[in-house]
Amino acid sequence: MTTRICLIRHGETDWNVTRQIQGQTDIPLNEKGRSQALAMALKAAPYRFSAIYSSDLCRALETAKLLAKGRGLEVGTLPSLRERHYGLFQGITADEGSKNHPEAYAHYKTRNPDYDFETGESMVQFTGRVSETIDALTRQHRGQNFSVVSHAGVLDIIYRKATGRPLHTPRDFAVPNCALNWFCFDGQNWHLEAWDDHHYLAGMLMESAE
Repeated sequence: MTTRICLIRHGETDWNVTRQIQGQTDIPLNEKGRSQALAMALKAAPYRFSAIYSSDLCRALETAKLLAKGRGLEVGTLPSLRERHYGLFQGITADEGSKNHPEAYAHYKTRNPDYDFETGESMVQFTGRVSETIDALTRQHRGQNFSVVSHAGVLDIIYRKATGRPLHTPRDFAVPNCALNWFCFDGQNWHLEAWDDHHYLAGMLMESAE
């Protein structure tokens, strides 16, 4: 019995524009992000979901509420769907990190799976949290379609889970704001069905920092 999940990254924030690493800092959508979320919700209107879940960070939750509007569904908020905690890198740009924390930046650039930015999460810890949450939701909604609104790092983990890409390899795929991304679980394995459906956001969308 196949279970399908539509995974969506939140709309744009001001920190996305300035390329500050958000992590678990609770930054709201900007005006463009709200427009992206509304366009995404209109595009997704024909799809039926048994449930909609979201990170409890406001940029994801606001996006999810627009998706849920008119569906008679309450958004289930889960802290375990938050972005990775980037510790001392939260709130700064990668360039600032390279200048002020060169050792940490070296781990960041090489995607060291065990490095936790001193006060944050390692990629291994983050992957465990995300995988456990998605697997639990999949069991709960076996044979159904459901949606999750979350963050770039979460989408990265699920993409790698479905395609078999290691954690340490560079991200060679875009994770745009408010694109529709479809995965399925056939009872044994995850599969990527469709990635980066965002043509309805033409002229509005750009990839940005976590």
